[in-house]
Amino acid sequence: MTTSSVASAAPSAHPVGGFEWSENLLTGDARMDHTHQEFAHQLNTLLATPVADQLPVYQAFLNHTVAHFAQEDRWMQATGFTASNCHTDQHAMVLETMQAVVAHYQKGELDIINRMGEALAEWFAQHAMSMDAGLAQHLQSVGFDSATETWANPKSVPNLTVSGCGSARSS
Repeated sequence: MTTSSVASAAPSAHPVGGFEWSENLLTGDARMDHTHQEFAHQLNTLLATPVADQLPVYQAFLNHTVAHFAQEDRWMQATGFTASNCHTDQHAMVLETMQAVVAHYQKGELDIINRMGEALAEWFAQHAMSMDAGLAQHLQSVGFDSATETWANPKSVPNLTVSGCGSARSS
């Protein structure tokens, strides 16, 4: 599978051979969608790698995920999300778990990377279709361009505080 291939089927939590990309996962933000396709491609590469060879592939996937989440977190901060919003909290929880997997693998729990990959495949579909789709809609509604990380009209930047899981209130 390439990062640009898109299947028409719905995402599957445990497809044979990895994670199945679907148009249902598109958020409407081209940069976010590209990053998500890279995530899916790397996840599939990981799950197709023999267990004994997974650690360097997993570490590359972890590095990609750190950058992926930092990108979205940066956009949320730039557009008024509070530091304690549940989208950012979910990113932190997933990264903490992913980082713990490395130590377990190094202690001989060789099946843990596959288990983490399967869990991520299940989690990611829901996350992309809910929280990330909502973030993409929010970015568009406030005029934030994720490609350039700039505002369409800086003078019209709304004074918002977005907390919880995405409710906005004027400040």
